[in-house]
Amino acid sequence: MGYFVNVEPGVNLFVEDLNPQGNKTIVFIHGWPLSHKQFEYQFDVLPSMGFRCIGIDWRGFGNSDKPFDGYTLDRLADDIRAVVGALQLENFALVGHSTGGSIAIRYMTRYKGYGVSQLVLVDAAAPLGFSTETANRYLTQTLNDRPNMMRDVIDGFFFQYITNQFSDWFFQMGMQAAGWSTAAIIQLLRDLNLYKDLSEISAPTLIIHGIHDKVIPFSQAKEVNELIPNSRLISFKYSGHGAFWEERDKFNRLLTQFIR
Repeated sequence: MGYFVNVEPGVNLFVEDLNPQGNKTIVFIHGWPLSHKQFEYQFDVLPSMGFRCIGIDWRGFGNSDKPFDGYTLDRLADDIRAVVGALQLENFALVGHSTGGSIAIRYMTRYKGYGVSQLVLVDAAAPLGFSTETANRYLTQTLNDRPNMMRDVIDGFFFQYITNQFSDWFFQMGMQAAGWSTAAIIQLLRDLNLYKDLSEISAPTLIIHGIHDKVIPFSQAKEVNELIPNSRLISFKYSGHGAFWEERDKFNRLLTQFIR
């Protein structure tokens, strides 16, 4: 079921909450410029295995409110903390994909991993995000032809073949975001630096990364693995930036094994 959670005056985030009576809770944080819907192929399967699956749309994305400001890593982590508090969550696994991984990392350091029993980083934008060149290209496209920017993102996202219909679904997910929030996160990713955060994470951490990732190179996943104590890196040999879909059976199996 879906509902809204107020995170600050005038700003409500959309939360998808499946199987609230599940034995173990997994909180999913999506990537830029998508929404919780990117985890459809986890939400289709994991609740029937006894897991409570919670997907949070960031401010400015998906079904959430779209204020003009608040697109800093600290504020986005604060939003997650507000949802965790409102839902009274504890002993949950936190899963972050791409920029969602950056938000998860900042949540872990800003709130000392409050409530988190395990952390899962999926093709995470860490320790760095976009290069200046990539950020400038995406920013120019976003401010002048955002649909073309989204097509460009999809073209470099997957290693596996995707159908035109799947591409259209991903496109519409990205276009649901506001233009201003899309641009603000590009700038966040351009300036991102999480080196200090990584060494402060104490929760058991699983790092999943596609070796063909053109968005966040696999070499960065190795660096994250070296900097986070008690972390384990699993390479996905047939994935680009979308391991959660490209090797979804393996992804779901590893995820459930890690957090049980």
